[in-house]
Amino acid sequence: MNAPALQTQLAAAPAPELSLAEMLKPREKELLRFLTCGSVDDGKSTLIGRLLYDSKLIFEDQLATLEKDSKRHGTTGEDIDFALLVDGLEAEREQGITIDVAYRFFSTARRSFIVADTPGHEQYTRNMATGASTADLAVLMIDARKGVLVQTKRHATICSLLGIRHIVVAVNKIDLTGFDKTVFDKIVQDIAAFTANLGFASVTPIPMSARYGDNVSSRSARIDWYDGPSLIEHLEGIDIASNAVKKPFRFPVQWVNRPNLDFRGFSGTLASGSIRSGDSVTVAASGKTSVVTRIVTQDGDLDEAVAGDAVTLTLADEIDAARGDVLSLATERPEVADQFAAHLIWMSEDALLPGRSYMMRIGTKFVPAAVTSIKHKIDVNTQEHLAAKTLQLNEIGVVNVSTSVPVALDAYAEIRETGAFILIDRSTNQTAAAGMVDFALRRATNIHRQSLIIDKLARSALKHQKSAIVWFTGLSGSGKSTIANLVEAELSHAGHHTMLLDGDNVRHGLNRDLGFSDADRVENIRRVGEVAKLFVESGTIVLCSFISPFEAERALVRSLVDPSEFVEIFVDTPIEDCIKRDPKGLYAKALAGQIKHFTGVTSPYERPENAEIVLKTPGHSAAELAQTVMKALRERGLLEHQDVWGL
Repeated sequence: MNAPALQTQLAAAPAPELSLAEMLKPREKELLRFLTCGSVDDGKSTLIGRLLYDSKLIFEDQLATLEKDSKRHGTTGEDIDFALLVDGLEAEREQGITIDVAYRFFSTARRSFIVADTPGHEQYTRNMATGASTADLAVLMIDARKGVLVQTKRHATICSLLGIRHIVVAVNKIDLTGFDKTVFDKIVQDIAAFTANLGFASVTPIPMSARYGDNVSSRSARIDWYDGPSLIEHLEGIDIASNAVKKPFRFPVQWVNRPNLDFRGFSGTLASGSIRSGDSVTVAASGKTSVVTRIVTQDGDLDEAVAGDAVTLTLADEIDAARGDVLSLATERPEVADQFAAHLIWMSEDALLPGRSYMMRIGTKFVPAAVTSIKHKIDVNTQEHLAAKTLQLNEIGVVNVSTSVPVALDAYAEIRETGAFILIDRSTNQTAAAGMVDFALRRATNIHRQSLIIDKLARSALKHQKSAIVWFTGLSGSGKSTIANLVEAELSHAGHHTMLLDGDNVRHGLNRDLGFSDADRVENIRRVGEVAKLFVESGTIVLCSFISPFEAERALVRSLVDPSEFVEIFVDTPIEDCIKRDPKGLYAKALAGQIKHFTGVTSPYERPENAEIVLKTPGHSAAELAQTVMKALRERGLLEHQDVWGL
């Protein structure tokens, strides 16, 4: 499609002028949320500063300060640098870039706006995704001199994934090309070809100069070959009426409101749809149903609440629901699944490791989750699907996710609020990824947990002991396997039922298909953890001797059993001592570059922060350390003999 045709098809018609009486007439204005995005130094902050200036939202003292700051930090010579209105961080001003997401409010006679200024640097793509998550429209900035860049394409792709359906292609700094129409037409053709399959409802190209205001708030006489709207005209006229009210009712419970014995309500914000008193609602996960008796707000009860309203719902029955549950109409329930496919934007500098346990937040619910497989990653330049075993910072992939318990969810394309989720690194508590649910995976629907007559307590009682996982971690050559062997011998001599799982031994059978990459190490420990859990269920004391270099995987195993059933023992041996010992000659090979991914040399070891037992090995024999472990286990009550059936 050529540029004039695209403009004719997609550009909105200019809105009519309002009379003074109409402008002064009090009425509620529609709110439009939009963001500016694109590559670095394309003029995003300058554009927002210009919009604020043209909207008469800058006071005289602010303007004076801006003029002073422009001389100190500005990049526009003697002119005012409008970017400084938005770039508030000192680092942003010094470097002339946007780092954080800056939100600004402004208003015209026809509409109110909240605009997010997002970073252009690839390093801060995660911040851009944050700004896009609540936007109705995106202004994709392109420097007329540079054309469509990789970051331009990445931001366009993220906008599409995050459900933004309207794009303004702001071809900025057109003045620096001499207002050349051919430059504009070429950029429009390039962006039209790239966005053709991204599912945007409208793509509106506008040539402009944010610095001088050309085609920003009013049409520019200097760009006489362009007959479309200015940016403000387009933003005022575009129809972005939300259809969230028309979608199925979803109410994520934020908290259970119980100020006294006579009142119990469920508080939160309607994600979509509407609800009236007397409607029948269901707790999505459990299927329990009741009837709404009141819709309570601070200003009094409502007959009806709609998407976006913050309310407290009271129900006719005392049904079990808690923070994280989702209420829906009984006839329009969301999917409830523990596996689903999703698009994932990776935001951590540490690569995604399939199988690693992350904390997932979806709506108001937090639940452990793992990426079980990566179907492919997406090349932002070509939209090509590429094979991948991991995702690096800012990469986008299609993955399968598994959660520890079923969660209520919708496809992101249908309902944003119940289809969006984030993954949180459990060791650093930082956001690792933003995800969009594609669809639930209906797997093994014919498999259900079998109720057993004999449980863990009964099996433990028959063995006259408490079952537990005793987890030895430390560098290769630290002595953990030797100490674990001696501890098992002491336990066996005392009449305890034990099993020792050793890192080398399980790789000859259970994990013989795994290598030593970070991803394989994660899967190695995941499998061992599940096996150890089964031994705990059998009433056995299971000793596990594994390097287990990552804190996240050790935390995963810990989470599989009751807190009292996991004892972490850190065999703290300095790496210099491990290298001197080197019983298998592995350090020598690793240091010579003959072994890849060797912990302590070319692969990291994350020291335990809160191990129950720490064994400082220098100056102590393995036998002495084994006795230290036995003493600690006795003090924790793990070696107390149990009566059969409690008799």
